[in-house]
Amino acid sequence: MANIDLHKPLSNDFVVPTNAQIGATESLASRANENEVACMGTLTNNLHLMMDSFYKPTPDRYKILCEAKAFPSDQYAFASQAKAHGFDPEDAIIEVSPRDGEYTLREEDILATIEQHGSSIALVIFSGIQYYTGQWFPMQSITTKAKEKGCICGWDLAHAYGNVPLKLHEWDIDFAVWCTYKYGNSGPGGIAGLFVHEKWHNIERPKFAGWWGHELSTRFKMPPQFSPISGAQGFQQSNPCILALASLLGSLQIFKEIGMLPVIRERSLLLTGHLEKLLRESKYFVPPSEAARQTPLDPCFTIITPTDPESRGAQLSLLFLPVGAGNMVKIFDYLAKHGVTGDEREPDVIRLAPAPLYNTVDDCEAAAKYLNEAFDALTS
Repeated sequence: MANIDLHKPLSNDFVVPTNAQIGATESLASRANENEVACMGTLTNNLHLMMDSFYKPTPDRYKILCEAKAFPSDQYAFASQAKAHGFDPEDAIIEVSPRDGEYTLREEDILATIEQHGSSIALVIFSGIQYYTGQWFPMQSITTKAKEKGCICGWDLAHAYGNVPLKLHEWDIDFAVWCTYKYGNSGPGGIAGLFVHEKWHNIERPKFAGWWGHELSTRFKMPPQFSPISGAQGFQQSNPCILALASLLGSLQIFKEIGMLPVIRERSLLLTGHLEKLLRESKYFVPPSEAARQTPLDPCFTIITPTDPESRGAQLSLLFLPVGAGNMVKIFDYLAKHGVTGDEREPDVIRLAPAPLYNTVDDCEAAAKYLNEAFDALTS
């Protein structure tokens, strides 16, 4: 593995590995078989395709279990799929919420909910990483518990793809969907992807056939009968946009050049840990337990992303207090004017993510510096 200099973008300090190292690295990063993965469509479109195949409610087992306040597009998909099968979303969808005074979900609470309601749950589907809090859910234990209770288990990996190590085949995940325009660097609207575990390949055949999913050997012979490619790629429908593919390919080539996710993850842990340390040293920082217990009167912030590195990716979500005071917008504008590009999420959160491919420790220090300056300006 490369000796990483955190003061330079990763591509600048990359050391060419030996063939043996490349093989070892790729084996660690390749956590799905080729025929289990398809590069296609968009995130929500793929989610609907997968739910149409795997959400098979019965009068007794029809519920969908997810985290409370999942990304809105997912919530819309869950509700519309429930309605399409004749169920009331208010009854069919079970949402797991954090405990009072906490911002993230406890593993034991998720597992207890599956244990309690498992016989009525048709589908367990969570975000790999929660978009608002940045919590990386314990994917393996949730999947294992879901299977124990006879549930199908799927994942939305929009914020996990290219960010954290994933073992989709090994964890026995039934299906997963993701986009590539976040940590995959393909840009807004970039092509998405899906995963279907190989155990389903001879059971769940594509319902909505398309020419691009037809087996390649006869595709251009234009046969009238659909013969799908074996595995996930049979779900493909239309010829994908070549420009979208090219942007993703450029990113993937860089990932491969530097050694794939093991290298990315090591650098991510170092950078995110350094940024967290700097933020916690701020005089405006309030521990999350204190922030949840009582709302401070003076402008301040807390971090609602888990402190455990194994429960997060590159993202730190900063909650600005007092909630509803409008401080987040002012801080965000100040950061943007000084070259710190974060991401605002209502209500009152700014997501700061030191992207390991190109951010540096200097970027982290600049973010912390200008955050403190922004607060100084608010309170002066």
